[in-house]
This record gives sequence, C-alpha cells and structure tokens, in this order.
Amino acid sequence: MSAEQVSSLCEQLVKAVTVIMDPASTQRYRLEALKFCEEFKEKCPICVPCGLKLAEKTQTAIVRHFGLQILEHVVKFRWNNMPRLEKVYLKNNVMGLISSGTQSILEEESHIKDVLSRIVVEMIKREWPQHWPDMLKELDTLSKQGETQTELVMFILLRLAEDVVTFQTLPTQRRRDIQQTLTQNMEKIFSFLLTTLQQNVNKYRRMVGAPQEQEALTTPQKADLAQEPKAQANCRVGIAALNTLAGYIDWVALSHITADNCKLLEMLCLLLNEPELQIGAAECLLIAVSRKGKLEDRKPLMVLFGDVAMHYILSAAQTADGEGLVEKHYVFLKRLCQVLCALGSQLCALLGPDSDVETPTNFGKYLDSFLAFTTHPSQFLRSSTQITWGALFRHEVLSRDPLLLAMIPKYLRASMTNLVKVGFPSKTDSTSCEYSRFDFDSDEDFNAFFNSFRAQQGEVMRMACRLDPRTGFQMAGEWLKYQLTAPVDTGPMNSKTGEGLCSIFSPSFVQWDAMTFFSESVISQMFRTLDKDEIPVNDGIDLLQLVLNFETKDPLILSCVLTNVSALFPFVTYRPEYLPQVLSKLFASVTFEVIEESKFVMSVQAPRTRAVKNVRRHACSSIIKMCRDYPQLVLPNFEMLYNHVKQLLSNELLLTQMEKCALMEALVLISNQFKDYERQKAFLEELMAPVAGLWLSPEMQRVLSDPEAFISYVGADNKIADPILEDPSGLNRSRISFCVYTILGVVKRARWPAATEEAKAGGFLVGYMPSGSPIYRNPCTEQVLKLFDNLLALIRTHNNLYMPEMVARLGETFAKALDMLEVEKNAILGLPQPLLELYDSPVYKTVLERMQGFFCTLYDNCFHILGNAGPSMQQDFYTVEGLATQLLSSAFINLNNIPDYRLRPMLRVFVKPLVLSCPSEYYETLVCPMLGPLFTYLHMRLSQKWQVINQRSMLCEDDAADDNPESQEMLEEQLVRLLTREVMDLITVCCVSKKGVEHNTTAAVDGDDDEAMATEVTPPASAELTELGKCLMKQEDVCTALLITAYTSLSWKDTLSCQRTTTQLCWPLLKQVLPGNLLPDAVSWFFTSVLKGLQTHGQHDGCMAALVHLAFQIYEALRPRYAELKAVMEQIPDIQRDSLEQFDSKLLNPTLQKVADKRRKDHFKRLITGCIGGWQLNHFPGQPVPMLDNPFSEVKFPNIQSKPPLVQLEAISSRPITCYLGEETDPHLSTTSFQVVVESNKVSPQPPFLQAKQPQFPQPLLIRLLLQTLHQLHCPSLDTLQHLNVSLVARGPKLNTVFEVRPHQCRVQGHDHFPSPAGHAIPDTSQDAVGFLGHLGTLLAHIQAAVNQYAQVLFHRAAFQPLFPKPVALHGVAVAQVQDLALGLVEPHTIDLSPSIQPVQVPLQSLPTLKQIDTPAQLGVICKLTEGALDPFIRIIDKDIKQEWPQHGALGNTTCDRPPTGVNSIQHHSLGPAKPLGEQFRKEVHIRNLPSLFKKVKPSLETDVLENEDGEGLTALFEP
Repeated sequence: MSAEQVSSLCEQLVKAVTVIMDPASTQRYRLEALKFCEEFKEKCPICVPCGLKLAEKTQTAIVRHFGLQILEHVVKFRWNNMPRLEKVYLKNNVMGLISSGTQSILEEESHIKDVLSRIVVEMIKREWPQHWPDMLKELDTLSKQGETQTELVMFILLRLAEDVVTFQTLPTQRRRDIQQTLTQNMEKIFSFLLTTLQQNVNKYRRMVGAPQEQEALTTPQKADLAQEPKAQANCRVGIAALNTLAGYIDWVALSHITADNCKLLEMLCLLLNEPELQIGAAECLLIAVSRKGKLEDRKPLMVLFGDVAMHYILSAAQTADGEGLVEKHYVFLKRLCQVLCALGSQLCALLGPDSDVETPTNFGKYLDSFLAFTTHPSQFLRSSTQITWGALFRHEVLSRDPLLLAMIPKYLRASMTNLVKVGFPSKTDSTSCEYSRFDFDSDEDFNAFFNSFRAQQGEVMRMACRLDPRTGFQMAGEWLKYQLTAPVDTGPMNSKTGEGLCSIFSPSFVQWDAMTFFSESVISQMFRTLDKDEIPVNDGIDLLQLVLNFETKDPLILSCVLTNVSALFPFVTYRPEYLPQVLSKLFASVTFEVIEESKFVMSVQAPRTRAVKNVRRHACSSIIKMCRDYPQLVLPNFEMLYNHVKQLLSNELLLTQMEKCALMEALVLISNQFKDYERQKAFLEELMAPVAGLWLSPEMQRVLSDPEAFISYVGADNKIADPILEDPSGLNRSRISFCVYTILGVVKRARWPAATEEAKAGGFLVGYMPSGSPIYRNPCTEQVLKLFDNLLALIRTHNNLYMPEMVARLGETFAKALDMLEVEKNAILGLPQPLLELYDSPVYKTVLERMQGFFCTLYDNCFHILGNAGPSMQQDFYTVEGLATQLLSSAFINLNNIPDYRLRPMLRVFVKPLVLSCPSEYYETLVCPMLGPLFTYLHMRLSQKWQVINQRSMLCEDDAADDNPESQEMLEEQLVRLLTREVMDLITVCCVSKKGVEHNTTAAVDGDDDEAMATEVTPPASAELTELGKCLMKQEDVCTALLITAYTSLSWKDTLSCQRTTTQLCWPLLKQVLPGNLLPDAVSWFFTSVLKGLQTHGQHDGCMAALVHLAFQIYEALRPRYAELKAVMEQIPDIQRDSLEQFDSKLLNPTLQKVADKRRKDHFKRLITGCIGGWQLNHFPGQPVPMLDNPFSEVKFPNIQSKPPLVQLEAISSRPITCYLGEETDPHLSTTSFQVVVESNKVSPQPPFLQAKQPQFPQPLLIRLLLQTLHQLHCPSLDTLQHLNVSLVARGPKLNTVFEVRPHQCRVQGHDHFPSPAGHAIPDTSQDAVGFLGHLGTLLAHIQAAVNQYAQVLFHRAAFQPLFPKPVALHGVAVAQVQDLALGLVEPHTIDLSPSIQPVQVPLQSLPTLKQIDTPAQLGVICKLTEGALDPFIRIIDKDIKQEWPQHGALGNTTCDRPPTGVNSIQHHSLGPAKPLGEQFRKEVHIRNLPSLFKKVKPSLETDVLENEDGEGLTALFEP
C-alpha cells in the first residue's frame, strides 16, 4: 500500500482519536470514532506502517500513544500470522523508536515510555531466548546511547520480571523458558543494573555538588544551573535502576544480592543519605533483608550490623526525623523502621544455640536505634516495632543477653507512654495527632488500630516481665500510687451528667486507663513467673489497701479502680482477712449511681449512662470471676454473700435482670464447693423458687405456648405514642428475661466435684458407663427439668413468630422488632463502630431498640441453655423421654421462615455443643434422628441461597450493590457466607477427628527459596472420621446429605469455607463410602464438583492447592474402578490427551515403577490446568447438583395453612406448564418462590388454586412436589417431561421477562448434552419470541427429581439414579435492571417485552469488537439504554481467550524455524466469520460471564474506550 494511503488513513485515525478524547464530543460521535479505531486495529492489513507513522515524535502525545497501542495490539494478536520479515521489520522499528523516536528523558510522557516498554516485553515473551538470542546485547547497546534509552531499558527489564515471575501472565512453558534464561544471565543483568546505578548516581552527585562517599572530593562543587537538567536525567535513571532492582531482588538467588562482599547492600546503605534516591534505596534494602531461604545463604546479610552500614542507617533516620513532618521523609522513616525490624527477624533466625553466628558487636547500638522508633511520636512507627521486640524477648539466646535485659526497663517505660490513648486525627492534644492525620482517615480507624496496638503491647510487656518480673511490678506500683493521688483533670470536654466527671477523652481518664492496662499485664505475669515465696506480698497488700480506700464518684475512673482490685486480688490468697473489704467494695459498685436519687424514679425517667452501666456490670463480673477462680477463699464468707444478694434481689427495680442473674451465678459457683449433693440441691431449690413460681404459673404457660398471647404479653402489638419514655410492657419482658437468665446461669455453673473420690463421698456419683467412665448427677437437674417443657414451648413460640401471619400481628411501632440489631449489622459488614464520645450521656433507647434487644437476647439465651444442658446434666438430660422428637418439634420448627442471622447462633451455641458432649450411647436415639433432617434441610436452604446469589450477580447491575457497602443485598450475601461457614464447621466437628486437621496452608519452608513463586500448600495429615461421623455415615439419608453438601459447597463463592471443607471434610467422608459399590454417575459427580470448585476458587493459592490435592486423591483412588473419570478429564479445556494417556497408563499398570508422589501430583496438576480459575462449568454436561427433600416441610403447626392441592395436575398431558415467579411477601426470605399451574388450551387469567391466597413455598420444594406428583401419575422418569413446554413469567421492579423452557439443547457449546427421548421432536429454537434476549442465557436452572430421604440407598443404581436425572433446563434470561431478586407471586398473564427492551437486529459486521480479543479477564458486554430504547451499539470484550504466542521464525536469526518450547498448542481463538448474533453467542458466551452482559454505558471517557491488557482504557493514561 502506498505512502499516500498510509497518510490518508493516519489522518482519519488522528481525527477519530481527537473526537474520542474531546470532552465536548457527543456520545454518538465518540462511539462512531471508537468503532472506526477498533475496526482498523482488527481488520486493517497495514496496521504496522500506520502505527509507526502515528508514533512519530512529531505527533501529539495522545496520537503517539494510540499509534503505539496499535503496534502492541499487532504483537499480541497477530504475531503468529505475520511473516518473519515483517516481524523483524516491526522489531527493528520499535527498537529504533527507543533509540531515536522519543523525546528526552525529562520531556517524554510517562505513558509513552510505558507502552513502548510493553511492546518490547510482548515481543520478548514470544521470541526470547529461542528466536532472539541477542536481546540482552541489544538492550545493552541501547543503554549506551543516553539516559533516555537507559531508562526505557530499565522499564523493559522490570516489566519482563513482573510479567514472568510476579504476575506470571504467560503460558507455563514459556514462563519457565524465560525465567530459566533470566536466571542463567542473572550475573550479567545484576552487573548491568549495578553499573548503571553507580555511574548515574556518581554523575548526579558530581553535578549537584554532593560530597562523594567513595571518592571524597577535596572541595564540594557548587551546582551548575546549566547542568541541572543533566543531573536530573541521571537521577531519573538512578530511580529507574532502583525500581528495577526491587523487581529482581525479591526472587533471584541470594548469592547475587551478597556478591562482591555485599557490594549491592553497601551501595544501598550509601544511598540512604541521598534525598532523591533514599526511598528507592530503602525499598530495595527492605526487600533484600526480608528474604527467606537457607540460613547459610542468609548469613552475609549480617554485614548490615557492621559499623559502616549501621552508621548510614542511623544517620539517615536522624536526618529524616530532624527535618520535621514532611510526607516524603515520613514514608522514608517507615521504610527504615521496617528495615530494622527485618534485620531483627534475620538475627533471631540466624542466631541459635547451635549456630556459628555470634551476637553482633553493634547489638547495643541496634537496640538503642530500635528504641528510638518505639518512642517516636508516630503511633504507627511505635506499633511497627512491637513484633520484633516480642521476637527478641522470646529468643532463646538473645533473651539472656545483658544488653537486652538492660533494655527491659527502658522498653517498659516507653510502653507506659505508648499505652496512653492519644493521637486522634481530629484532635490537637498530642504531637501524635499530626502523624495520625497521615496514617488514618478517621478517628474510628485510629481507634480500631490503637485497640489492636495496645493488645499487641500487652503481649510484649508480658514477655518482658517474664524476664524481669520485679521491675514491671515496681513500675506498676509507682504509677498506681501516682494516679491515686493525682487531682482529676476532666479536660475541656466536661461530662453532661454532672460537673467534674470525666469523658473518655479526659486527660485523667486516659492516664487511668493506660495505667490499669499496664498494671493488669505485669502483675498477672509476675504471679505466673515468680515462685510463691518470692511474691512481694506486703507491697501488693499495701497497694490493694490504697485502692480499696480510694473513693470516687466518677464512673469511668471507678471502672479502672475495679480492674485494679481484680488485678491485685491474688494477694488476698495470702491475707484472707482482706476479703470482706474487697466484697464490700464490689457490692457498693453493683448498685453504683451518679446521682443519689430514688432508684425507682431514675429507672423510669432518667436511664443510666453507659459508664454507670459498665461500672455495675464490671462489679458483677468481678464477683463472678472471684467466685470462679478462688471459690475456696470465698466459701467461709458464703452466708454473708448470700444474705447480701437476697437483700438486693428483694427490690425488683434496684438491679437489672442481668445483674440479678450475675449475682445468682456467683452463689451457684460457691455452692459447688459444698461437695454435698443434698445440701447443694436444697440451696438451688431455694434459690430458684421465685423463678419456678413465675415460670410455671398458668398465665406464663399460656403466654409461652401461644405466639399471639406472647406478642401481646411482651407488648409487641402495641402502638406507642412516645417511643422513648412509654413502655407499658417492659416489666413483663423483664420477668421472662429474668427466668431465662437464671435457668441459664444455673445450668452453666452448677457442677459436681472434679475429683472422683470427693464426688463419690458427696453423693454425686451414681454409676459407671459400659466404657468405664463415671456417671454423675447434677444437683440442678431436678429443678431445671421441671422448667424444661415451658422452655421448649418458648423456643417453639419464638420460632413461630417469624411466620408471615405472626409478623403481620406486630404493632406499627414494632414492625421491625424481629430485625437485626444495628450493631450486629455493622459487625457483619465490617463497618467500624462509632466512637463513644457520648459515653457519659444517658442511654436513651427507643422502645423498638429495647424490643429488638429483648428478642435477640432471649433467642440466644434459650439456645445457650439447650447447648449447656448436655454437658451440665449429662445422662439425666440425654435420657429425657422423646428428647429428639421434642427438640425437632420446638427448636427446628418453622425453619423456612427463620432468618439466617437467627439460624447461625442456633447452630453454634445449641447444636454443636449438644452433639459434641453427647455420649456415644445416645447417638442412635438422639443425635442421628436430629442431625439427619437438619443436614438435609441445611443443604437445601444453602443451595437455594447460593442460587439466588449467583443469579443476582448474573442479573443485577454490577454497581447497584457494590457502591453501597450497607446495602441489603450485601448484608444478605455476607450472612449466607457466615451461615455456610457455620454449617460446614458443624459438619466438620461432628464427623472429623481433630488430630491432623489443622490448617497447613503456609508456603514452603524458608529453605525452599529456589522455586521463588512456589504456591504449593502442604496437604493436611490424614483426617479420620469420629465415632459420631461413622454413625452418621451409616444412615443412608444422612450420608447422602453430608456428601452432597460437602461437595456442592466447593463451588459456592466463599473461599474460606471451600478451603476448610476441602482440607478437612471431603476426603474423609468419601473414603468412608469407597468400599461400597458407588455408582459411576455419583463418582463422576464428586470429581466434577471438585473441578467446579477449582474453577470458582482456583485463583486463590490456598484453595487451589487443597482442591488439586483432593482431585488427585479421588482420581488416583477411583480411576482404576471407574473409567468414567477419564471421560471427565478429557472434557477439561486444553488438556493434552497424550499426557493424560501417559498418566493413566502409569496409574493403571501396577508393574510400572511408582513415580514419587510429588511428581505424580505435579503431572496431574498440569493436566487439569485448564479448569483452574476462569474455566467454564458447562464443559461437564449432565451433572446437576443433587436435590434433597426438605425434612421440615411436612411439620404442621397451628395457624398454618396446608399446601395447595395439586389434584389439578392429574389432567396434565402435553399441555405447557407455567411457573410464576413473583415478589416475596416475607422480608426475611431472600429465596425465590415458585407457583406451578397448568395451562389449558387457553391461558386462564386466574387459575383456580391461585385465586385463593395460599402460602408460598421455596422453589425446589414446589418443583419437587410437582415432579413427585407427576411421578405418582404414572410418569416413569423425567424423560416424559421433556416434551412439555415450560415457561416462567417473572416480574421485577423495572422489568418484565419471559423465560422459555424447551427440550434442552445446550447453547453454550452447541452440543446436545441433554437429548430428547426417541420419538420426540425438538422445537425450532431459532423462532423464540424473546429475540435477542432469548439467545443470551443458558442453563439458568435445572428442574430435577429429588432424593427421597427414606427410600434411597447410596450404593445401588436404582436408588442413586434420582440424584442424577436428565434435567429439563430453563432457557435464556437476560435482564437489564433488577433491584430486588426476592421475586414474589404475580397473577399469570400474557406479557410482552417492555419498550426499553425490544428485540434488535445487529449485524456482526458492524461490531468490530465482537472479534476484539483484548484482555485476560471476564467477558463484558456493554449496552447503552437511552430514552427507553436499546442502543444498537453493543461492545464485547472477550477476555477469556488467550493471546497469540509464536509459531514462526526468529527475529534475530531468520534462518531458524524452530518455535519456542511449549507454544505449539496455543492457537489464536478468533470468533470467525460473520454469523447471526444469537448463533455467535451460542458459540462463545459462557454462562459465568453473564454478570456483565448488561452494564450501562456512562458518558465518560473511561467506559467508552476498550480495555487493554492492564485494564486501562485508551484514555486511562492521560490527564483529562
């Protein structure tokens, strides 16, 4: 093509780029220009000359960047099809651009340099070393031309290391080739980098007149202004060299870093004093010092403890700190602090009793400098040093070093300052505040950080006090005495409840708070460290007396005083005569009030402040702690204690219910010391008499057993005029709470003596189990079991409160009474709690908040009682008649309506403790009948929830939920995640023994440094099933539920759950059923489930390694018996068949020499690489997730309507079935409900059984009911259903959508994975009324038969077959906007597409980007919805299709035809010639990619430009 044509095309391209980048361009013009540019890049045969012309220096930066992008596109996607000479031409011209086609180093735009280096790296990745052996020489030659070229060479080397080693963005074989060649040439590369750095730094220092460190100048030269640009150019190259070094130091062999007597480390230390280069030098030094590896290789790093290196490091720190708070210097200080920390870690690793490394001579200087960082005003720098201090104090050798021991008092003194909570970014009361403004966005962030920092300090202080306990105690005593005598300084923020009271920011309180934490840490450690006769008892008792005599009316300070009383209480064991004083101090605090008014008036009119409530709770918990830890000490004072408590309990309004129960708990703890069954039983009977009288009264029995009466009794059906002051039913609620709290306290605390002989003498021992273990009786059993029936009634009633008709009965004020508390929501979403600035203001809760708190606490406490009942009452509880039935009909009732946030605590605090404490004798009668239906139900529920989440992510706009972290959808999704973890944890603790199950997900040990990017995870030790696990696995229905739940969960989008389940649960469960005769379908399903897990979680190293190990175990164990596994393997994308055959032959032939386990596993991992992260699920047809029956669906309760009759279904022949999706009425449910009706020849607008208001049922349940009924009506299998036309009509807030279901032909790959039965014709799917939308989706849902939990036997084909039916699939769905997926019931009616979503015809030729393969992430389709019409411009970026890798000749040597190793199999995956749009989608669109199919195009530059490999648009690198 002539030069004129190239020029003409380039002129048009320049205009198009100008339009795209012009903010004034209209959306239409911008899209047309973009389409033109993309068509050009995709189709034009003269891209190279045009790109080179546009990249000339004479063009504007934007045009040059576009020209270079064209060249990059050519290299990425056309390289394989280019003739050799054209490749050489392109390579030479690109190198020419670097040589002479760029502006000078200071003038050239950074994005031009970036794209130019990218082009070279893309060519290197395809051709080096095989076809471009002289690449490094060429780069070396370029670097000699000047600073501009040298900087670009640095960028090329850095990006090459990042792509090959850090990010690994190329095929495995190419990566290995390049990394191996880099390693072979590393000595030259390092020499080149060091030389470049040294030369440019020396030139720079000479020009700016800096005194030379190595070649000291006699007289410093003054900077020459004319040489300033030259100096800056040298400096820029120096910075680039340091950045490139940082990219290599992390992974090269340590020998390169320590070569030539650690010349690199020496240079880096010198550069720490060079202001322009010091941050880059510190980064490199930090990476080098943080290296792991063989200890022998790391020894040279100790050179940094030498005089010279330590001098440069410390002088640089002093200089940076002395120049005030400048961000650049502060960042440098952080890096230096990290360097010192890493040095300390290296010292701890290298120094040992058997090591030849000695303590450095400069160890004292190092400790002094480290202490300087610990006392720096920046709270961040202080916290950074703590881990290293802990390592030093813990070290076997260093902890005995006199220098470190002498540092302990200094460290503790520094900690006394560091524990004071100052430095809030919004305040100015400390020098730390200014630094905090750099480090923290808000006071909440700082508060969270400081709490963590303080806990860390406490741990390190305890380690220090273990080495020197007396010093710490002495300092604590001095500080405590000072605080007791210091005047109270409330500061400027006076309390609102009274003059002279502190707020949490008052100077006095922050000092008291810090002192209390300090004394608590060091005193507790002293008692653990010193022998009994070494304890300074007299000093401790003196301090205790001072504290007991101290009087204050300030609640915040009093709370600190109580903590000090608890910390000093161990001294009372030496002087018991002080116990009454301690008790009187604590009891006075239990009834503490700020204003001495009538308690009765206050309780109604002026709520106590949060600080006052904390004091009272603190006193109660101190009494409990004292009675728990020192019961023998308190026992002689029991009568005094009991009388005092009875006096307090006699006044109903004096204490809250929680305070009353806390005091009763303390009494129960002391009563355990009676060691006399009859005496303790009589005492507990007396103590619980008031509770029993109230709990067993006829009125309470009526209230607890009837949901309506309960709602009325607690006042939840009222409408309150004044929601703060008016609460007529508060007393009723407090009575219920008091009873439940008391039962819980007694069940938790009442116990028999620990010593068997004492228990026997006291009458607690009643016999022995067959296993020989003793059987005890609890003195509380008789009292608690009397109250048990009403407790179960309350739990049943509470569960039934969530039924829609009960929720409807809640009063207007209490409509949200059953919702989550705000504090729970924030905790689940990870939102920071607000700072309690109003700590001292009254806690005015609305009556709704009090009601929410009541329901939440009541629910939790009831299940705490059930969870504690087993360990507490043992066989007396487990032998309660019909216990399993009673629990199933109370705790597990109405679970469909119980929200996730209530189900979680039930599993955690009730089911798990009950199961774990149950003796094996009761597994068959109690645990299995309970867990069987529960696990079946939980699988069904979680499957539904995850289906909804997956559909939501497919159908909803991406930014709808992501922009608002507090959105309801995000909350629901996080709850499902947490519930999933709870369920999988429950199954794991039930089934798998603890030993050998610990996570072992750390990377290889330090010594394994050669394979720098190894991400192997060591498989866990072989876990075995518990006795309970074996018992559960014997029950066919439970076994099925466990296996299906475990393996299905691997592809749920929760990484943590997946990793735990894979490492702990999956293999032990499957191993248990291997001896049986498993069905081939079942084996294939298990294996496929693991591969699906790899597809979902393969990008996470921990998950990937665990899943690969599990897949390897399954394949190795089952492949010899099941050839079907090989068929599954063959469907993995890009699998090498010959390699699979080789692996199989070795596996199946026992005579062949067994290869090492690691090599076999590596071979297997290479085979399944195609399905690790980003692989499409549809490669494995015919493996639907098995469905289980809902075991709780048949339970009948009062006030619940029965299921809709399905008798109308008897008339079904081949008429279509319509399933209606509508909006849920129950706010607690987020699953989709189905109603199924049968159409006659005409669609009835209101089918008979839909006219009546019927309750809604979860989707799988109704589908199952339908299919089971059809089965009863003489339908032998699902094949009969395949000729039915099933359609779904769904209505969302903004959209009407039709789902068409027809006999299934998988549209993803075009294969008939679900063939129709013989004789049934397949309807013409090309005539779908949905048009464009009808072609987008596939496999949205499977309708399948369920497992009948009572009749199925896992190991027989006839029984297992229903788990793997041929499904009827719901076809095609695409939704532009859906805000709420909780679709509810709508009336059936005929519906057309709304005006905003009309079918459109888009010729493929007008969509150049349909063939644009641009980046390696997800497929995205972006449509613009404007003014109610679908914009005909649709852009697709298929990021799943691999870039081209070379197949042709060399660049350097055109005679060589051998392609680089391992690239032959990588082919360009073009979308091919023009086809109808729907057919194109059938070929290329995978279901996983649907989330981004409908995304609004916003009128901004970013979204209007196609993405490149780095996720940057054409405009992403430009300033607007």
